[in-house]
Amino acid sequence: MAASIKLTIVTPTFNSIHTIRETLESVAKQDYPNIEHIVMDGGSTDGTIEVFKEFPHLKWVSEKDEGHYHAMNKGIEMATGEAIGILNADDCYCDGILRKVAEAFESHLDWEALFGDFIFVDDEGNEIFRRQEACWDPQIVLFGFGNIILHQALFARKSLYKRIGLLRHKQFKNCCDLDFFTRLALNKCRVGLLPEYIVRYRYHAHGQSADKRVVANMERETAMIRAEYGLPVGFAGSVLKTYARIKRQVEKIFLRGTCDLIPGRVLLRKHMRERTSFSSNIGVDKL
Repeated sequence: MAASIKLTIVTPTFNSIHTIRETLESVAKQDYPNIEHIVMDGGSTDGTIEVFKEFPHLKWVSEKDEGHYHAMNKGIEMATGEAIGILNADDCYCDGILRKVAEAFESHLDWEALFGDFIFVDDEGNEIFRRQEACWDPQIVLFGFGNIILHQALFARKSLYKRIGLLRHKQFKNCCDLDFFTRLALNKCRVGLLPEYIVRYRYHAHGQSADKRVVANMERETAMIRAEYGLPVGFAGSVLKTYARIKRQVEKIFLRGTCDLIPGRVLLRKHMRERTSFSSNIGVDKL
């Protein structure tokens, strides 16, 4: 299929010199031509901006923002593509994946969004483990597994953002994506699964994901989100989370022929750090 849908990739950056070149190259070398790549930089001073100039196809803006989710929102608003993907400045798309994303959207005109599989990698890009999901299941998202999706492995039509809203960057420092996934489920959005590895998601010394302070704040913000939407907590919440955990693995066995023998949090444990080194316009690095 010669897909023609235009894809916009939005990359938020701030002092990302350690990883940004590899991220930009992973988009530039895709074999799908109808791509717009927008980089929203928070005012980098470490040489990141000089790297942008090596990629003449980029659209980029460098100005102080209110954090990486605010940068994502600005990029989404600028986007001229029909579907939008968010690629952080330390992650990379898998080879040839954007053509498959475009073809999936053209084959499923009813899909408002799609997501796929991802690969966790370390500082040097070495694989830690791979994760597959079976399908979009609102129950599993709402009962405690919003992380069946990574926003780096999600593509949403711009019309979807117009329907349910952008990322709530003024309310949350670390969990805007979880809030967005929750709204996807509550608004009965039509989300498809592309059973392909979409992104290499990096856990490293210069990123937020491996910082234990960030993880602790994510737990606090997750509780806030659950309270806001009236989702079960306490004993009922624990029971439903167990139900969702079992349902998730059953779906994986029957739909993908696989399951998680070892939880991801266990596999990632040795890659976590008390503090990582990253920059933030809103003080996330000082939690």
